[in-house]
Amino acid sequence: MSYIAPKEFAAKMVDAGESKIFMSTKDTLIRAYMAGAILALAAAFAVTIAVNTGNFLVASLLFPVGFCMLYLMGFDLLTGVFTLAPLAVIAKRPGCTWGGVFRNWGLVFCGNFAGAMTTAVMMAVIFTMGFSTEPNAVGQKIGTIGEARTLGYAAAGGAGLLTVFVRAVMCNWMVSTGVVAAMMSSSTGGKIMAMWMPILVFFYLGFEHSIVNMFLFPSGIMLGGQFTWVDYFVYNEIPVVLGNLVGGLTFVGGMIYATHFRESPKRNAVRNDDTAGFPAE
Repeated sequence: MSYIAPKEFAAKMVDAGESKIFMSTKDTLIRAYMAGAILALAAAFAVTIAVNTGNFLVASLLFPVGFCMLYLMGFDLLTGVFTLAPLAVIAKRPGCTWGGVFRNWGLVFCGNFAGAMTTAVMMAVIFTMGFSTEPNAVGQKIGTIGEARTLGYAAAGGAGLLTVFVRAVMCNWMVSTGVVAAMMSSSTGGKIMAMWMPILVFFYLGFEHSIVNMFLFPSGIMLGGQFTWVDYFVYNEIPVVLGNLVGGLTFVGGMIYATHFRESPKRNAVRNDDTAGFPAE
C-alpha cells in the first residue's frame, strides 16, 4: 500500500528535521530561494484567477499547485522547517541543537524572502508593462490586498494584531499538515492529494502565510498600494512569522511527536466480572 502509517511518518518527520539542521548553507539557501519563488508565483496565479473569474473558490482550488511543486522538488518553506527542525532537538538526535535550528530558520527566511521578492519584481514588470503603465486589474487587486491586511489590522489596534496572529497560527496548522501529508504516501499521486486538502483550506479561509505575504506585500508597494514597508513588517510579517511558528510547532509537530513518535504505553484491559469464564465472542 502507498499509505504510510502515522507512527512511520512521525519518524520521517524527526529524520527530516535532523537533515534540515545539518544541511549546508548553500543547499539551504538555494532550496529556500526556489520555494519562495515558486510559492509567490502560485500566489500571483491565484490572484489572477480570482480577478479574471470573480470566483475565489476556483482560485483556492488551484493555488495548491505551487505548494505541491515545490515540495515534490525538495525545496523548503519557513513554515515547514518551523515544524520539523525542532523535533530533532526534542528527540535528542546527536549533534542537533537549538543553535542549529535557529541557523536553519534564519537561512530559510532569507532564502524565501529573496525568492518571493524576485517573483514580485518580475510580476510587477508584467503587470505594468515594464513600469511604463498603470497596473492592470490584477496588479491593482494585489495593491488593495496589501492595504487591507496591514492598515486594516493597524486600525483595529491590539485587536488587529491578535487577529493577524491567530490567522497565522491557523495558517500553519494547515500548511504544516500539508508538509506532513507529503510523508503519508509513497506515491506521487498520493502525496499530491494529501497535500492539496489542507492548503486549499488555508487559502480559502484567508489565513496569513508569511511566505505568500513576502510576495503580496512588496508587490503591493511596487504596484501603488497605499502602505509602507514599516506597515508591512509591523502589522503583518512579524506577527505572521510568530503565529506560523506557534501553529506549526504546536498543532502539528508537537502533537504528532507526542502521540505517534513518543506513544505512551497502552492501558491494561480490565474484564468485567460478569463476563469471567465465558469465551470471547
